[in-house]
Parts: sequence; C-alpha cells; structure tokens
Amino acid sequence: MNPVKKTFQYGRHQVTLETGEVARQADGAVIVNMDDTVVLVTAVAKTEVKPGQDFFPLTVDYQEKTYAAGRIPGGFFKREGKPTEKETLTSRLIDRPIRPLFPDGFFNEIQVIATVMSSNPEVDSDIPAMLGASAALTLAGVPFNGPIGAARVGYIDGQYVLNPSNTELKNSKLELVVAGTAHAVLMVESEAHQLPEDVMLGAVVFGHEQMQKAIDAINELADEAAKEPWDWAAPETDAGLVAKMKSLCEADLSNAYSIKQKQARMAAVDEIRNRVFAEMITEGMATEQINVIKDLFHHLEAQVVRGRILAGEPRIDGRDTRTVRPITIRTGVLPRTHGSALFTRGETQALVVATLGTGRDEQTIEDLTGGYSEHFMLHYNMPPFATGETGRVGSPKRGEIGHGRLAKRALYACLPAKEEFGYTIRVVSEITESNGSSSMASVCGGSLALMDAGVPMKDHVAGIAMGLIKEGNRFAVLTDILGDEDHLGDMDFKVAGTDNGITALQMDIKIEGITKEI
Repeated sequence: MNPVKKTFQYGRHQVTLETGEVARQADGAVIVNMDDTVVLVTAVAKTEVKPGQDFFPLTVDYQEKTYAAGRIPGGFFKREGKPTEKETLTSRLIDRPIRPLFPDGFFNEIQVIATVMSSNPEVDSDIPAMLGASAALTLAGVPFNGPIGAARVGYIDGQYVLNPSNTELKNSKLELVVAGTAHAVLMVESEAHQLPEDVMLGAVVFGHEQMQKAIDAINELADEAAKEPWDWAAPETDAGLVAKMKSLCEADLSNAYSIKQKQARMAAVDEIRNRVFAEMITEGMATEQINVIKDLFHHLEAQVVRGRILAGEPRIDGRDTRTVRPITIRTGVLPRTHGSALFTRGETQALVVATLGTGRDEQTIEDLTGGYSEHFMLHYNMPPFATGETGRVGSPKRGEIGHGRLAKRALYACLPAKEEFGYTIRVVSEITESNGSSSMASVCGGSLALMDAGVPMKDHVAGIAMGLIKEGNRFAVLTDILGDEDHLGDMDFKVAGTDNGITALQMDIKIEGITKEI
C-alpha cells in the first residue's frame, strides 16, 4: 500500500487527490478532498464486449451518504433510497463531458461510481466528483482521451469568482459549471440573472483557464499511479466495405433526408437501414464486425446531412441555417387550470400548465445540508407518443429530470420575488410532439403559462437550441435544430433569456477544437 497524493490550490479551496489505499480492486479509484468535502470515485471497465453490444455502455452513479454530514436519513426506512434529483443531475453532469472522450467503436462496459463521504456545507460535492471521475478513468488505463477538469464560476460585483462557496453563490449573478480537456471546453451548465453574452463567454473562458491546475494535478497523479494502457485499437476501416455501403444506400439516404416530415423521413431511413443490414450482416457474424457495419451506416447518414449543410444547401426541412421554424401559440387552452399555453415550433410542441398554491404547497427537500423548501417547481414529461413510439410511462427518466431543471433555471431569474408574490408555483410541461429542443419549448410555454396564470413576470423568457457542424476549417452554426441535426451534429447549445440578457445556458460539445470565435 503506497498511497500517492497530489495537492493544489483551487480558488479558495485546497484540493487533494489520493489513490492507492482505498478500493484497490477497482481499475481506478481516487479520493478527492476539497476543504473537507470528500468524494470517493471509482472506475471499473469490463475487458470483454458483451455479445450483441452495439452502443457504448457507460454508467455514472453519483450518490450522497447522509453520514457525510453527520446525519441519519429521515423517514421510516433509515437508509438511503432511490436517487434524489440532485444525485440524478450530478450523475448527468459527470457523464456529459467524459462520454465524448471515449473512441468510436469502443463498446466495453464502464461504470463510474462517485460516493460523497464527507460534506462541508460550503463546498458542493459536484466539482470534486467530476475531478475524481476524470482521475479514476485516467488511472484505469482504458482508452480515455482525458483527463478533464471542472470548475464552478460565480460573478460577484463585476468579478469572476472561481469555485465560490455556497454562501457566496447567494450574492452571485451567475452560477456556471464548465468542464473540458486541456485544449477544449466540452460542457457548460449555467443559470444567470439576465447577463450579457460577453460576460457569459468570459466566464466559460475563465473557468477553462483555471481548471488547467486540476488537469495538471491529475496528469501528475497518473504519471506515478496509472495502470498500463489497454492494448485497444479501433477496428480498421475496410475500404471495400465502405464502397459497398455507399453503392447500396448513399443515393437512397440522400433522397430520404430530403423528406421534410419527420415520421415519413424516419420510416424511409429505417427501411433503407433494414435493407442494408439484411444484405451485409450474415448469420453468425462476430459482434465487432456487425458494429463496424452499423457504424459505417451511421457515418454515411451523418456525411449526407452534414455535407449538404456545409455546402450551403438547405437543411433537412428546407430551412437555411438562420431561420427558426414556424411558431404558433395558444394560451388559456385548458378551461379549469390556473394558466396554460400550447407552444408549437415546427414539429416540437409543449402543452405547459401553471398552478398556484399556498406556502403549505412548497416542496420540502432533504439534503446533506439539512433541508430547505422551494416555492417554484418545474416538471418536464416526455411520453413516448411525442416521437410516435411506444414505451415505458411512469417515474421520470434521467433526461426528463435534466430538461426540467434547465427550463426551471431559465425561468427562475424572471419570477417575482417571494415577498411580492407569496404563492407557491408549479409548472408542468407535457411534451406532446418532439423534434428537437423540447426543453426550450418548455421555457417558452412556461413563460406564457405563468403569465396566463397571472404571475407578474419581470420579463418574457424564451429559449432556443443551436447546433454546429464542423469539418476541418469549414463550419456552420445552425439555428433552432431538429432532432436529427442534434444527434448527427457536433454541438447542442441551448440558450434561454430575455431582451436584456441570458438566464440559462447549456452546452454539450462532441468534438475538440471549438474556438472562442465560433
């Protein structure tokens, strides 16, 4: 047992990364101590690919233990139960920047578990958990193109503050979490009090500059304690296979992606995919070879859609890069609710309902700091029929919780102060059709439903999702992206705000090399 430690100053906090003493059977295990907030993060990877596995099975589980704050769980069962909203959102926060750093064609299962073991109420455990996940994966020897750093940025009295304490955040006009590698920003998550664009961009750049200390410390730790890198290489591209795929379906895919209506387009693409797979995948073929063929089809799809846009041709639904889809709005659509709005943008539609209650309706939340109550709630539901599918209905999925939190952040800055408007407010967004940026439709519909319910909003709030397609030095920024443009593109950039400034921003980037200018 030879523990290896690295310590660095991170804003006002001292951070220690330690490995080699605890959880030694995991592939990578790191204890992160940030001023007495202690998180144990482990990473374990399977050495074999499961037969039939055709996607990258990465699982991130972040869990808070109440003993970390010297407390015993409330309720009848005196142990931690299903994940809280904070745990779900933090799991997503860790997952989003690390997922794009695994290579295409890597299908081995990886599980990252972050356990909060000691909690300083002034230091949120999400940044230590993200740093720990980055360090554990870097130590594990898996093909991970990291490490990443992560930082929280506040904006107090016109100055950026690195990793502000929870008390300082109460006076901050901005709370922004940024994560990225040494060269590139990969993820941004933020809420703000109607701040101008240059202040928001400055915060991202500031956070990325400051996180280099954390990245350096993780690299130093890995130099001393990392396992041997895996002998893994992406499958070789077979030129004959690529040519065969193109001859079978390139022209048909091009025609399919000229169909403007989503369901008809998906049906056409599905028919082409099934035909190609029936011809190219034989019985008894190895999982790795099947995945190569599936990947080739996906790359060809992406090439068709991306190539057109970069060549200046119309997008899938016939728009240019700057046009927003047609918008229709109806308010007061439900006769017995307090406030309601039907917001439709192209093939994305949200029926949003606002309800007012008394102080007794506030949501009580128990967490490591003890507990608090919230007078504003926003819940987002996306049933399977919204995309013309069948599926599970019931407790909210991770994505629904994440989209709801983003829409809540966007609207929060423009709600009246609790002293002026003493009602508890619940907004529910029912997504009735989805083809891209349904969380931003929830922001627009939420703003309308709140006004329909008579809530004296400080300002009107709207949101939009932007996309990016980049090949070499050519790039195109897309306004109001469709679902296909999201999953075939390089960036999903959701921004919400008012005439006066930005209230929420969420960015996920799948490639390196996005510059400040873009």
